[in-house]
Amino acid sequence: MSMDASEDGSLPSDPARERTTHAETESQLAVQWARVRGRLQNEVGDVEYRTWLRQMTLVGLEIDEITVRLPTRFLRDWVRTHYGDRLTALWLAENRAVRRVEIRVGPSVQMGLIPDSVAQGTATAAAAGGAGPIAGVPVAVVPAVVAAAARTEEKNDASLDQRFTFDSFIVGKPNEFAYACARRVAEKPASQGFNPLFLYGGVGLGKTHLMHAIAWELTHPAPLADGTDDRRKPVSVAYMSAEKFMYRFIAAIRSKSTMEFKEELRSVDVLMVDDLQFLIGKDATQEEFFHTFNALVDAGKQIVVSSDKSPSDLSGLEDRVRTRLGCGMVADLHATTFELRMSILEAKATRAGVPVPHKVMEFLSHKITSNIRELEGALNRLIAHANLFGRTVTLDATQEVLHDILKAHDRRVTIEEIQRRVAEHYNIRLTDMSSARRARAVARPRQVAMYLAKQLTSRSLPEIGRKFGNRDHTTVMHAVSRVSELMGLDSAFGEDVELLRRMLES
Repeated sequence: MSMDASEDGSLPSDPARERTTHAETESQLAVQWARVRGRLQNEVGDVEYRTWLRQMTLVGLEIDEITVRLPTRFLRDWVRTHYGDRLTALWLAENRAVRRVEIRVGPSVQMGLIPDSVAQGTATAAAAGGAGPIAGVPVAVVPAVVAAAARTEEKNDASLDQRFTFDSFIVGKPNEFAYACARRVAEKPASQGFNPLFLYGGVGLGKTHLMHAIAWELTHPAPLADGTDDRRKPVSVAYMSAEKFMYRFIAAIRSKSTMEFKEELRSVDVLMVDDLQFLIGKDATQEEFFHTFNALVDAGKQIVVSSDKSPSDLSGLEDRVRTRLGCGMVADLHATTFELRMSILEAKATRAGVPVPHKVMEFLSHKITSNIRELEGALNRLIAHANLFGRTVTLDATQEVLHDILKAHDRRVTIEEIQRRVAEHYNIRLTDMSSARRARAVARPRQVAMYLAKQLTSRSLPEIGRKFGNRDHTTVMHAVSRVSELMGLDSAFGEDVELLRRMLES
């Protein structure tokens, strides 16, 4: 069968042949995509890459157009606007056939995904002049490398936060036992009596921090204590929330890949599941978790779980699940103490490099008592405000910047509470508040307490006087006037009284 030639003697163009000519093999595109991602990550930095670019997935190459998908329209529009030109330039540098990059919205169905860790290594190898798509690895074996690396990354569903290490965890009485248990598991996984490790406590007390610290220590082991550069062998860790565990299990059922799901989770050395209370009422997922739990423990692998309640208090979990969870080490994180909150703020302020007055940290430690996360967030806002506007951190600025947080913690103050707090502050007896003693060491604190009672309560002057040993209302008026005068004359005294007022409002 003959084919007619064109006027210049060449054969007519064949679209199918052009597609074949310009399209790369799946493995070659995967490696090129790895290089593009790796170089982009090096350029923009880890934080920006994780925020905007990590969820990009490669669909394929058609003629001269690369198609990339993102899960939401917002992400697609942002990446198009801020990174579209750079993506095109990086692709052109990798593949001369590429002339444009199309960014679409769609599910993360892709070809040849190479995880970020492999992408970074590929880009590094390419920059160093390594031979082949991945230095030392011929194109023919790349798909196997890609698949294995992708499975490894999928096991660690939640990216580890590099801030959440053991070194950055502030230890105090309320959390020292949980910290010690977490350390033990990180040093010797599956130790007798520590498997499973069950961490529980209220919101913002440090459970997730310890979970990340364990995973980070196991996957990035420090040098051995003998002073050599030798390190313990990293172990494979699967860290995910209970919600993610459930979604992956459901997806496996829908795609008829439950056996693959089971094999992947049961092949790791350490399984970590955060916020287990999410599984309450989800019977099928509980059963799968129970069987995975048993398989790993029987194989000598470590389990670490966190929840907001102890195993015995997790009503709604099957008895067999609660029993297995309680058979290892159960460690709780108590509500923080004032001293621990102060230590956390001091450490964070030091790392930020912003001078924060001791009185401000003392005020915040008294005001925000239930949640470390909220406490750190308040300090972050103060520091950001100071950096953005070039202002120093003061008590007045603290109250202005954090007005919404502080308002949420407002409550009614009693005269009895004022007397007790002022007596403790000035180191006098509570009975001195209503005694007839007139020594200055007693009279001045008493006047301060009267002043605060007038400022912080709705009681009348005669009512306040009666609470201070049946004193006349004119005595209270004099105390209020005298303290106001002294606050204007003595800044240190004024700051002292202001701190007491704000602590009492907490």
